[in-house]
Amino acid sequence: MFRKRSFHLLSLLLGAIALTLLPSTAFAQGGADVTEKSTLLTWIPFLPLMGAIVILLMPKRLEGLYKQVALIASAIPLVLAIQMALGFNPDIVASGAAGTAPQLQDYTVYGLQYVHHVAWIPSLGVEYFVGVDGISVVMVVLSTLISFIAILASYLVNKPVNAEKGYLSGIAKQQKGYYCLILMLASGMMGVFVAIDLFLFYVFWEVMLLPMYFLIGIWGGPRKEYAAIKFFLYTLAGSLAMLVAFIFIYYNSAPLGGATAFPMVNGETTEHTFNIMFLSFSSTTGWGSFFTQNLAWILLFVGFAIKVPMFPFHTWLPDAHVEAPTPISVILAGVLLKMGTYGMLRFNWQMLPEATLHYSTMVAVFGLIGILWGAYCAMAQTDFKRLIAYSSVSHMGFVLLGMGSLTSEGINGAVFQMFSHGLVTGMLFLLVGFIYDRAHHRNLDGFGGIAKVVPIYTGFIGLAFMASLGLPGLSGFIGEVMVFIGAFQRHPIITVFAVTSVIITAGYMLWTAQRIFLGPLNEKYADLSDMNWREWATLVPLGIPVIVFGVYPGPILDMFSGALNTLNQLVLTTAVVN
Repeated sequence: MFRKRSFHLLSLLLGAIALTLLPSTAFAQGGADVTEKSTLLTWIPFLPLMGAIVILLMPKRLEGLYKQVALIASAIPLVLAIQMALGFNPDIVASGAAGTAPQLQDYTVYGLQYVHHVAWIPSLGVEYFVGVDGISVVMVVLSTLISFIAILASYLVNKPVNAEKGYLSGIAKQQKGYYCLILMLASGMMGVFVAIDLFLFYVFWEVMLLPMYFLIGIWGGPRKEYAAIKFFLYTLAGSLAMLVAFIFIYYNSAPLGGATAFPMVNGETTEHTFNIMFLSFSSTTGWGSFFTQNLAWILLFVGFAIKVPMFPFHTWLPDAHVEAPTPISVILAGVLLKMGTYGMLRFNWQMLPEATLHYSTMVAVFGLIGILWGAYCAMAQTDFKRLIAYSSVSHMGFVLLGMGSLTSEGINGAVFQMFSHGLVTGMLFLLVGFIYDRAHHRNLDGFGGIAKVVPIYTGFIGLAFMASLGLPGLSGFIGEVMVFIGAFQRHPIITVFAVTSVIITAGYMLWTAQRIFLGPLNEKYADLSDMNWREWATLVPLGIPVIVFGVYPGPILDMFSGALNTLNQLVLTTAVVN
């Protein structure tokens, strides 16, 4: 009774917070102007952190409420993010700031909405500056959705399996630490997509590193320590490259339009700036020398390529996925990989367009290598989870190919592929986790004919497989076709080779389905239970948009096409200006 009352009190408290926020979120339904300053983008990333603090302070006798608090702390940002997207105006794109003096009177000049901008460390020119444009708003919705689904899925894997091997695949141990860390991870992810200050972006980026390390290292599989350390070392190397690039960019920043200093929101000025928008529009006339842009571009590209992960920096991903618990694999594939390509668009493409134009073919080549390498490696796997991990390497290669095309179709297809891949891969890792919790193994050759006993499970995984291989009518098809159309305009030979991967992907997906679901039933699994309602609850929110946006992709494309076309034109204009 005490626990139930405590849960009700916590629910009311967090619900009251949500209701308090609603009037200040600048929703279109309320007639508010989304271009006005708003605290919405502060609440979205910090509510999960607040939830983590609440759980941390809760006594052990309330252990049964940890997951409820975590679920509420992730559900509220999802609701706010969806309403933010509904109120977002896609017609507001960056314009009119190229080569002019930096100003803070009108954020729409930089294409920003829902801005929250206050002073933080004025002596260094650091500000707390958050906002969204067409590129980031879709990623905010994706990150909040995946975070909510991952925490909901944590309800399903809280029991030990394979105990004789000395580990838990679920989260039966140390639940307080688990939910605190996963909420911190969610907070960092959401913050990355809204940060408009280099320093703030880096803080959010680093906030994710340690939680993911511990989530794999404590709650992972038999080789969890190896996978966690490998993940940590790779991502730390990428973070260091980014840090050097950010410092280098900061000290090479200089205002344009006759200005002698950058304005700050508190009325002061600074000689150098971390403001991403100021740096972006300085780059339209080439801030610094071409050597400066090249050095910064390479450092940033390497840092983000490790996160994608791009060949040859991809080897940490299969190990991390195989050892991570199911909800963490969902976050890793659904959001963290997209942060790498988002970072490239936000910094390499937007801030360093001259170097981007110079290296675009190289990016497309790396995309092709990733597409083919990931597909061939996936075909060779017998571990279900490792197969999906390598398929992610292949599908993120399509994103790089589209970005490297420097065409409207290609770059829009790349971002659509990022969104679609987050949904589809999230479904796949959930489905792998569900069968693992029942069979206690992931060996593809150890099943056989189970479609007869788990028809609902078979239907869901069939949907995810078809979306992953690009079946028309599902979201995976839209992104791939747009990438191919755009890439063929600039890199026809590369695109022809990339198209062959469609056959390879179909091959390993269908072969996997045959080994697991078709043929004679393995009597060992004659009593296998089908999906329960909680498992349905985690898959339906991902499956519905896969179908809806596969048939009608317009709402998503309209959200970011204006911002992406403006960004692509910025890169191409440097060929004329410089």
